[in-house]
Amino acid sequence: QEELVESGGGLAQPEGPLRQTCAASGMIVSRRRWGWYRKGLGKQRELIAYVGNSPIYGDSFVKGRFVISRDNAKNMVYLEMSDLKPEDTGVYYCNTAPEWGIQWGQGTPVTVSS
Repeated sequence: QEELVESGGGLAQPEGPLRQTCAASGMIVSRRRWGWYRKGLGKQRELIAYVGNSPIYGDSFVKGRFVISRDNAKNMVYLEMSDLKPEDTGVYYCNTAPEWGIQWGQGTPVTVSS
């Protein structure tokens, strides 16, 4: 059974860092492209970055501040977040990309506030 479990969220200070982790089970991470999605308050879930052979940042607002990576051996996908801004607040999910294809996990909430 395919399952995605995100973790790493929490309360962060503006300009601070956070690291999101996505554990994928029941599937082989190396065979797909993976992305991180964000659902802001009152907004639709949107793809902010994804990685195949190389990372692609669909949201120019996060480019230069977020880094997406994968560890095929561990079946994990990561999102390193830095220089956080209040606009980054939301629930973060991982899934295949650029089109999602797996049942969504619970996501990991991020709140950026002083």
